[in-house]
Amino acid sequence: MDTLTPVGRRIRLVVTLLAAALLLGGTLAGSDDWFPFGPFRMYAGVNPPNEPAPDPRIEGVTADGQVIALDEARTGLRRAEVEGWQDSFAADPGRLRRVLVAYDDRNPSGPRLVDIRYVNRMHEIHRGRPTGRYRDVVLAEWRVPA
Repeated sequence: MDTLTPVGRRIRLVVTLLAAALLLGGTLAGSDDWFPFGPFRMYAGVNPPNEPAPDPRIEGVTADGQVIALDEARTGLRRAEVEGWQDSFAADPGRLRRVLVAYDDRNPSGPRLVDIRYVNRMHEIHRGRPTGRYRDVVLAEWRVPA
């Protein structure tokens, strides 16, 4: 078996210290975008067995009242991106305009939307099992200018 040279040992030591520093920095100050050196918060917690499970979503409403789910297929926006903007949508609902622009780009002949809303669907859970019941909480709403 070959042994490492002194230079090889130093290189391994520097790489190990660098990786440890990145992991520590990511853990203390990082976000999901820093993964694998930052926390991946999606799996960092669990809901209690009788507490509602949140399911955030963006919906568009047409002039005739039809509700359309503005998911990745209709907008090209990934769910994680949209969830990451939740606080900014709540602080300034006008930021939902970016979802409308993404929808219009992908659906030029689709139904015209008059309202965009960020909704948190709270699925009822009992003893760790979904009951099939839910309630919607509108976190942000933006009326599309005429």
